[in-house]
Amino acid sequence: METIEVLVGRIGKPHGIRGELTLDVRTDEPERRFAPGAVLRAEPPAGSASRLRRVTVRSARWHQSTLLVAFEEVADRTAAEAARGILLHATVPADAAPDDPDEYYDHQLVGLAAYDVSGAALGSVTGLVHGGAQDLLTVRTPDGRDALVPFVKALVPEVDLAGRRVVIADRPGLVTPLPEDDEH
Repeated sequence: METIEVLVGRIGKPHGIRGELTLDVRTDEPERRFAPGAVLRAEPPAGSASRLRRVTVRSARWHQSTLLVAFEEVADRTAAEAARGILLHATVPADAAPDDPDEYYDHQLVGLAAYDVSGAALGSVTGLVHGGAQDLLTVRTPDGRDALVPFVKALVPEVDLAGRRVVIADRPGLVTPLPEDDEH
């Protein structure tokens, strides 16, 4: 079975003295990805002193809307400090999809053609930016510009994975430039 890696989180600051860490969750399935025993690939940021390359979840719990995770390889606060900023990746089957039909893995969206509601081509999805309030689709237009589109139902009313396309409720300044932008 073919597998791929998906980004599921970024390690934040330590919590307490026993090696628990806050986690910037980058998955809609934290209960699945951070279940005790889950093994994740660790990607330390450039310049990090951390030698972690794989971590095993010892425990995970929610504390005031923040996910706190303990890893077998992180025994104390000092080790937790060194782990700050590490990106965590899970290996999933290439054909896996989130449980919720309105949620998608990044790799499912990258490469999809983007059209407006009338069917006019807008470009293609080249990536996603995971923000605090919402995710943003990066759409590369035919003229080479990158447009960031909030990935919300009102602006992206249709995602057709089988048809390899997304529909964007475009408006001037979103993907299509404002009229005065065309003059410059």
